[in-house]
Amino acid sequence: MTGPGGETPAGAPRARLVTVVPGGPVLIEGPVTVRMPDGRAVTSERFTTAVCTCRRSRAYPWCDTSHRRRERESAPPDEPGPKQATAGHRPAHPSASEETTP
Repeated sequence: MTGPGGETPAGAPRARLVTVVPGGPVLIEGPVTVRMPDGRAVTSERFTTAVCTCRRSRAYPWCDTSHRRRERESAPPDEPGPKQATAGHRPAHPSASEETTP
């Protein structure tokens, strides 16, 4: 909701920018809370949060780049496949927290 000059009224939530990455996660601007299918609410306080869409993440619903380790079904023989994750990889969301809601 914006005023005639495009300004947001005081106290009104600012619209979040959501970016869909083809073959990757959905990036959401700002701290976010995600409602899980079982009713739990999980929160990330990061300035940009990557939400997993491949469901391979060990930190689901947060993306841990597991989608990068998938082998392509139709890679041309002369083209190398995707890079493998390196040892010591840090999770994408170390500051993510989980809260249980009624």
